Amino acid sequence: MDLEFSPEDLAFQAEVRRFLDESFPPHLKRITARTPTVFVDAPPAMEWQKILVDKGWAVPGWPEEWGGTTWSATQKYVFSMECARAGTPGYNPLSLALLAPVLMAFGTEEQKQEYLPKMLTGEHYWCQGFSEPGSGSDLASLKLKAERQGDNYLVNGSKLWQTHAQYANHIFCLVRTDNSGRKQQGISFLLIEMDRPGVTVEPIITMGMDHEVNQVFFEDVEVPVSNLVGAEGEGWKLTKYLLEHERGGGSTAHRRLAELDHVKAIIAEMEAEDPSFNADKTFSKVVGRIEIDIKALEMTELRILSAMAEGKMPGAESSILKLTSVNIEQRTHELAVDVLGYDALPFKQDDIGPDYAAPVVPTYLNSRAASIFGGSQEVQRNIIAKGVLGL
Repeated sequence: MDLEFSPEDLAFQAEVRRFLDESFPPHLKRITARTPTVFVDAPPAMEWQKILVDKGWAVPGWPEEWGGTTWSATQKYVFSMECARAGTPGYNPLSLALLAPVLMAFGTEEQKQEYLPKMLTGEHYWCQGFSEPGSGSDLASLKLKAERQGDNYLVNGSKLWQTHAQYANHIFCLVRTDNSGRKQQGISFLLIEMDRPGVTVEPIITMGMDHEVNQVFFEDVEVPVSNLVGAEGEGWKLTKYLLEHERGGGSTAHRRLAELDHVKAIIAEMEAEDPSFNADKTFSKVVGRIEIDIKALEMTELRILSAMAEGKMPGAESSILKLTSVNIEQRTHELAVDVLGYDALPFKQDDIGPDYAAPVVPTYLNSRAASIFGGSQEVQRNIIAKGVLGL
């Protein structure tokens, strides 16, 4: 694999840097730096998305007919790298990176025309309705019932851990339309407006004292059959397609490196204040080990990106990426807590301790869930055992 950028790629990199220097607002950089959760809140995320939409750079992975770019795989990689270096907020991928590919592959023409433009502009803000109480890693055991009644489904049950459901006006859900046969066979993929009578959102406040996730309840919610994506009972097939996009096919190495650079900056500042700090280079050794692992992650992402540029799906390799990226993320945030020591304790008191300490512990606490959401570590290892090792 040729890892050298061509002159054209270097010119594109310079163009991206100019755009970010001129168009990325400093207040969004501050908000992003102090956000401990996976996504920044909807208002700043939508502000940045609009800037990218106006530039024509919001959805590089989409077909050009729907607003995508004609960038090469290398250009997409460069853009992701430069955004990470600049500290831009990661857009909420639930619609743009997860639902959109499903609609493009399995949706009707009417669904594509209705939903794709509005999720791009931000008129539609989506959340994901997969996990339920008792149906997380064993997703196929879900029970949210959608009973066909004429031209509508009657939906009853609940979904759990819905990221940004407090902002969303739409949710894409896996629902149970049939209880006969294997449990995977009775699942369907349904789009639901959040303002329909019977939909209720209850907030969940995490250990980091943030409101990122929710529980969504459905009580006799009527949903048009036209909101079904794919055929009834094909939800599991669509889910596997979607999860390959969620777990792989992106570039997380740059984000991991940006997180580690933040920890390195903290170490440098503390060394400047106290020359005896890190005198034995214990923290520096941990940083070095993580840097090596990030480089290995980056090489794997590049290899998969090259395959996807040829039209291939990431497959089981996406689970390898998720395992590795989450491991690096959690180790980095653990290191940050160790480096801060007692300064990490008053994590919700912005006027106590150094400013850089404020988001460290909330981010550490939030990252503990990364080894569960999107498929737990155990699920990923099972996928790798079957898809890569043939066990």
